Amino acid sequence: MMNPSSLARAAARQHSRQALTTLAALLCAAGCAVQPAPEPAAVAKAQRIGHVVVIYAENHSFDNLYGLFPGADGVANATPEQATQLDHDGQPLKELVTFGRDGKPDPAYPRMPNRPFRIDAPPVSRTTSDIVPSPIHAFFHNRDQINGGKNNLFAAMSQVGGWTMGYYDGSQLKQWQWAKEFALADRFFMGTFGGSYLNHQYLICACAPLDPDAPESARAKLDANGRLALKPGSPSANVGAVQVVNGGLVTDDGLSVNTAQPPWQPSGIPPAEGGPADDADPKGAPGFGKPLPQQRMRTVGDTLSAKGVSWAWYAGGWNAALADGRQPPSARRSVIYARDDSSPMFQPHHQPFNYHARFAPGTADRAEHLKDGEDFLRDIAAGTLPAVSFYKPAGRFTQHPSYTDLKSGDEHMADVLARLRASPQWQDMLIVVTYDENGGYWDHAPPPSGPGWSDRLGPATRIPALFIGPSVKRGHVDHTTYDTASILKFITLRFGLDPLPGVRAKTGDLTAALQ
Repeated sequence: MMNPSSLARAAARQHSRQALTTLAALLCAAGCAVQPAPEPAAVAKAQRIGHVVVIYAENHSFDNLYGLFPGADGVANATPEQATQLDHDGQPLKELVTFGRDGKPDPAYPRMPNRPFRIDAPPVSRTTSDIVPSPIHAFFHNRDQINGGKNNLFAAMSQVGGWTMGYYDGSQLKQWQWAKEFALADRFFMGTFGGSYLNHQYLICACAPLDPDAPESARAKLDANGRLALKPGSPSANVGAVQVVNGGLVTDDGLSVNTAQPPWQPSGIPPAEGGPADDADPKGAPGFGKPLPQQRMRTVGDTLSAKGVSWAWYAGGWNAALADGRQPPSARRSVIYARDDSSPMFQPHHQPFNYHARFAPGTADRAEHLKDGEDFLRDIAAGTLPAVSFYKPAGRFTQHPSYTDLKSGDEHMADVLARLRASPQWQDMLIVVTYDENGGYWDHAPPPSGPGWSDRLGPATRIPALFIGPSVKRGHVDHTTYDTASILKFITLRFGLDPLPGVRAKTGDLTAALQ
């Protein structure tokens, strides 16, 4: 029998969970509680689409890859306020300095004037085949960097300093050519502040996971202005990388906003010694903490299945990662977070359905809907893709800075697009190629704000989005305002699904890109 204090703690946790469930449903109460009725023309356009394919790449802002795209709102349109980076005291930086892993200026990178600069041109001269630094991309850091839409604290709030201001001439990329032929959206914003983990969750539910029992040590430390509290003596961005007291994994009220590991394999946390091979050790693992509690929010998978619409989440390296994750904890992992030349570099926190109870090991829904990347390629060739397909390339091909390059992922995704174009299902297909988040890179466009456009989660920095298919406008730059949940809005419109409450009311539904 539980003692009175244990009972009290249990009751408090239950109350906390109930309160958070209510909170999660009301996160965007000002903007998305009531969805406007779609226009008949939009419905008609959507009905021409029989198959939706979403390809989800990694960690680049719009300006970083498409800032030179003809006809798009690119780098040249940045105002002096947006382009000039400030220090923590509100003063312009003297120059842009790239910091290394030690937080000090990295001699491998030149000091640059305080403005956006080309990564692939002198004096930086890095190619799309090079591995480059990965700017921090975390919830509170990103929110502070945006600075109310001014976008002028990216360098000051990054561990790599001025590197955040770099961009490429993307015309050398194969995906650029697909964008020229079909449609490129230049006002598509990542759904929520922060990194890959939260934006993957947002892609499937327009929500944040819940972790009501997270310890105090996991909660972000903010100052009186609601910004990340800096450590005493945190250096100027002219000389060293920012130091914060605690960037936090969760908010004060228990929203899980920075990377947590799934409770099941594949997970960064191995099984417990002698425990179920499919489970992550509930006690956690060094460097990863405890796994996130299994989630029960409603996802697009739930709404699709409720209407009998076929769908799948395909992940490159999924089967290999499952086998890798089910090994005893003493075994060395060669797939999950492994950077060996032969590894797919599988990233468990990029697999959002693996956090949700409906898709736990042994369930019918897991077997039916969570599939390997090789299954995706076979289904493309056979013309047996479901009505809705999400494809997450293996880490090696996501274009994520620090552990892979731009060129490898560009070639991989261009090959996938060519296969889709040759598929028997091409004629009624809409392909969306987009990025989970900006990877900490600067972008000049301020995110939309106000009722119906924004809530406490975002939207955040602008990211690339390509729309491809026979029904897409050709040679088109789409200036409609979208965010990540616009994908959910389109899927909901096309298949007559029950709307997810977190989808913002005013964000576009993708039909403006269709003929």
